[in-house]
Amino acid sequence: METPTHLAAELTLPINWLDYVILGIYFVAVLGIGFAARRSVRTSLDFFLSGRSLPAWVTGLAFIAANLGATEILGMAANSAQYGVYTTHWYWIGAIPAMVFLGLVMMPFYYGSKVRSVPEFLLLRFDRGAHLLSSVLFAFAAILIAGVNLYALAIVVEALLGWPQWVAIVVAGFFVLAYITLGGLSSAIYNEVLQFFVILAALIPITVLGLRRVGGWDGLSDNLTAQHGDNFMTAWGGTGIGSDNPLGANWLTIVLGLGFVLSFGYWTTNFAEVQRALSAKNLSAARRTPLIAAFPKIFIVFLVMIPGLVAAALVPRFGAPGSGYQYNDAIPYLMQQLLPNGVLGIAVTGLIAAFMAGMAANISSFNTVFTNDIWARYTVRHREDGYYVQVGRVITALGVLASIGTAFLAASFSNIMAYLQTLFSFFNVPMFVVFIIGMFWKRASMKSGFWGLLAGTTAAMVNYFVVYEQGVIDIPTDQGANFVSAIAGFVAGAVVMVAVTLFTEPKPVSELQGLVYGTLPRTPSGGTPTPGTAEPPAEGDDAWYRKPALLGWGAIVLAAACYIPFSF
Repeated sequence: METPTHLAAELTLPINWLDYVILGIYFVAVLGIGFAARRSVRTSLDFFLSGRSLPAWVTGLAFIAANLGATEILGMAANSAQYGVYTTHWYWIGAIPAMVFLGLVMMPFYYGSKVRSVPEFLLLRFDRGAHLLSSVLFAFAAILIAGVNLYALAIVVEALLGWPQWVAIVVAGFFVLAYITLGGLSSAIYNEVLQFFVILAALIPITVLGLRRVGGWDGLSDNLTAQHGDNFMTAWGGTGIGSDNPLGANWLTIVLGLGFVLSFGYWTTNFAEVQRALSAKNLSAARRTPLIAAFPKIFIVFLVMIPGLVAAALVPRFGAPGSGYQYNDAIPYLMQQLLPNGVLGIAVTGLIAAFMAGMAANISSFNTVFTNDIWARYTVRHREDGYYVQVGRVITALGVLASIGTAFLAASFSNIMAYLQTLFSFFNVPMFVVFIIGMFWKRASMKSGFWGLLAGTTAAMVNYFVVYEQGVIDIPTDQGANFVSAIAGFVAGAVVMVAVTLFTEPKPVSELQGLVYGTLPRTPSGGTPTPGTAEPPAEGDDAWYRKPALLGWGAIVLAAACYIPFSF
């Protein structure tokens, strides 16, 4: 991997006073939102879940902005420069179905059970072992992923602005720490809404000017087809079993590994995303949160894929050894080549906003899980509510410091997206299999949750570090290995859960109400449920255009239709 110091000499931008003014205005706005949100923090529920009071449009935009971190900007542009139009799979099959499933099927369980976190749901459904293991794994993963965003930010800021890495890391870390510590989740969410529009303002000019530079879509397609062959500009070309393609995966591993296991594992159990829906004002708003987010998700692919393709067209063999660039340099390269001052300031601000949004989502979910699921549950119990708010603020600071330490672990991956997918296959996929079996199979025993989670995590790691890295089985790319690791983790977790269930006692049916499909909803007091206790829709929520089923199926149909122009 080339060092950021080398990149800085090639990609430094001609930033002037106007660009810095735009960046300064953004940082002032971020802190202003933090101070404004502080006034609404009176209880731990306010700090960790915004008092469950936010409207669906706010939580929906925050939901998608929380995903617009290093994964989306540098990672997906890198994917496009390396793999071409195959990048669309991470959106149309690798996100939309899972987001719809979360909104239509899983949010009634999450929100209806009134849990404060995803691991807490496992405590209700299984036992303390599953809860503690999932809490520790999630907290660890959240810090690693927050570190990815910091590392990506450090590379970009050093390369584009000439700031030393430590300065970029400390500045970004300070502002994230400041606004989350001040206003808790509300501050993070309202900043994410702001960041969503700033990110769009950054990506749209890069995309439009990039297409103009290469002669439009036809010019881009002709150029890359000549360089890489016909399959590079199609979504499914060359994905037959046994066929060779840039991604190193066939249609089966794409559909099962990415479209089902990795996708559902990420979107349905990743608390950094689910937390935004849990902060909604009622069940209807919570269900609509990921469904509203699905629509911009369908189209954002063009704003990150096209820049990656343009970079690959402008620099032959972009990202390959000897080209002078890594795949992660696609967006910074285009910023340097295409954008005038002023617009350049917006683009730099947008990139910084993206990394801060991704980091903040993971830090805010980390402080919630650590405080409520580890500290308050197993260390210091039954203290006054204000104590846990203070613990949350302290843990936020420690989480930021820890993420600074993990930022440099990402340095071993030239494609940040590959690193993140590796983490998702290790941590999110095993948790998904435990959730999905626990939610749809009453017989799944209390002990099966812990052992299924442990087996799935272990199997995914063994596949990656032993089978793939040691060359036991020839898998062409990191991404292909991640798909296989995800499948291995899912299968191992499922098999072990079934085996353990056969020899251990199930949880009494009376304790599964509202936690397993087909049971009655839980009452607010947690007592015996009665028919008709489901939360009625709030005024206006029953309008036809707010129906979750309409939103969900509409998103799936639209995503499927988007494949048509890229299928041949």
